[in-house]
Amino acid sequence: MEKQIPNLIEELRWRGMLQDSTPDTEKYLLENKISGYIGFDPTADSLHIGNLATIMLLVHLQRAGHTPYALVGGATGMVGDPSGKSAERNLLDEPTLRHNEKCIGEQLKKFLDFEGENAAVLVNNYDWFKEFSFLEFLRDVGKHLSVNYMMAKDSVKTRLETGISFTEFSYQLLQAYDFYYLYKNHGVKLQMGGSDQWGNITSGTELIRRISNAESDNNDDTRESAFAVTCPLVTKADGSKFGKSESGNVWLDPNLTSPYKFYQFWLNADDDVAPRLIRVFTLLDKETIESLEIEHEKDKGQRILQKALAEDVTKRVHGEEAYDNAVAASQVLFGKDVVKELQQIDERTLLEIFEGVPQIQISLDEYHQAENVTELLSTVTDNRIFVSKSEAKNMIKGGGVSINKAKIADPVMEADFALLQDKYLLVQRGKKNYYLVSVSK
Repeated sequence: MEKQIPNLIEELRWRGMLQDSTPDTEKYLLENKISGYIGFDPTADSLHIGNLATIMLLVHLQRAGHTPYALVGGATGMVGDPSGKSAERNLLDEPTLRHNEKCIGEQLKKFLDFEGENAAVLVNNYDWFKEFSFLEFLRDVGKHLSVNYMMAKDSVKTRLETGISFTEFSYQLLQAYDFYYLYKNHGVKLQMGGSDQWGNITSGTELIRRISNAESDNNDDTRESAFAVTCPLVTKADGSKFGKSESGNVWLDPNLTSPYKFYQFWLNADDDVAPRLIRVFTLLDKETIESLEIEHEKDKGQRILQKALAEDVTKRVHGEEAYDNAVAASQVLFGKDVVKELQQIDERTLLEIFEGVPQIQISLDEYHQAENVTELLSTVTDNRIFVSKSEAKNMIKGGGVSINKAKIADPVMEADFALLQDKYLLVQRGKKNYYLVSVSK
């Protein structure tokens, strides 16, 4: 008995990952194993979590038994997609694009299986565009889609008031040809992407139909089997674009966004968007997610949904060890052996834990010259922790001062503390006021 093909569209539907699809897509996917693709333009040397939502479309495609194609846009990246953009992109030089292509290709290998029966395939549209002359492209491709047709697409219409260059206007045609090329040469029959790509994707299905009919002996305008699927754009509770923190994009590259910050981003997701995020960005099944939601509602303060979300995504992007380290760093101030934990984590993570905490610079000589802890916390630090020695003494006597998480009981005790990372002192004044004193040699 032939094994039934999993219903990709139904999987996307319950996860809230289905925005639009062309007619008969679900029926065709249930009856045929096909190849489908998504394009990623190398505008940076790393993908970010905004891209991760569309990567998950390819992951689900592969899990449903179909073959995913990941297209790195080495050619289209030289032009720039106007979709969702209010102004012209800055164009990158070719060496930068080639570097970005390589980095993105490596990142995609983390999520897709490039071995096995329906192994993923990595392609680069620069390979078929680099020898394609401008005149050949106009003659063989441009004649099939009218300017009226292209201007009707939202990605173009929204830019007509502010202005759009011919370069970006042509992007739609380049992406359409990508689909046609993969359809013709690799048998790829499905293109997926975010909802802002619907116009570009359907231009591809239309180009396939028109070129195929032009090449056919009959003139019955029979629609070829090319399909499109898009997912809704993931947004924050206020409707703004998801995937950015206060410091900018949340990248998949640990050198751009550390595993600790990456983990914290998911952990701090608002309660009203966490149910959507856990459906889109994890591979947890429906029963598990619904069970987590029930537990989460009992005590939202435990952040059960956010913890499950952060664990799943951080492990898949950065690995088990990086996840464990991120959790340890997140809990460092609540553990029993805080000094040991602060000594063991790397300096970058330590600084990220205390990001926003006032940092005070002193020299090693100043540190050693302080006669006691009171002088260290008042005079040496230019009154930035305490305005006077008397204030420092009173708070120390009242049990309101800690250094490296150890309570200071004696105002005249020697200022001889083990430096964290051989460089830092963590000073706590009261319950919530932290200061990071950096001792420079």
